[in-house]
Amino acid sequence: MFPLRDTQPSYTRPVVTMALIAVNALVFLFELSLDPWSRNAFVAAYGLVPENFAWANVLTSMFLHGGWMHLLGNMWFLWIFGDNIEDILGHGKFLGFYLGCGAVAGLTQTLLSTDPRVPMVGASGAIAGVMGAYMLKFPQSRILTLVPIIFFFTTIEVPAWLMLIYWFATQFFSGVGSIAYSHASQGGVAFFAHVGGFVAGAAAISVMARGPRYTRRRDLYW
Repeated sequence: MFPLRDTQPSYTRPVVTMALIAVNALVFLFELSLDPWSRNAFVAAYGLVPENFAWANVLTSMFLHGGWMHLLGNMWFLWIFGDNIEDILGHGKFLGFYLGCGAVAGLTQTLLSTDPRVPMVGASGAIAGVMGAYMLKFPQSRILTLVPIIFFFTTIEVPAWLMLIYWFATQFFSGVGSIAYSHASQGGVAFFAHVGGFVAGAAAISVMARGPRYTRRRDLYW
């Protein structure tokens, strides 16, 4: 299932979400400008390598991506779910929330990595945190979703809670499977980063206060 859009309105311009998308895109374009040897060295220097763990790399790894599909998929999910979480938290809190979820995601993958030599890159752990928060705050929102049926595609609307629980379950069981087969994560998906980020986002949004202007805006529009 691939989300196309959600039905939850947003009452402010998601400037932080847009800025994060722009920074990720610019860093990726810089990666593409490098020759293959320099690109590999760049990823090794700024990606999160468990056996050479560095706190700075927990941050920098969130802005690196391994290819166009990796970047576009992550940024699309951030665009769909990020604006509403930024709306309820406010811009500054949302940025801290996003980076915090990404940090927890990186630490989770570091602790459970089956190959400590492989660099972890990508914003998906932080975005998973946004998705965990969205599931708790907007469970009844409808997600227009693209669904493959044999050789065809169709679209259906599903409740946000159902889609996001399904997504979380696939990440969790894929992560468990990667432990059983130690080479599954080599050059592949950091499933436990997604799990850690999602849980962190759900936990954090439960204790973080809404931005003071969100309730006033919502009441004005409603």
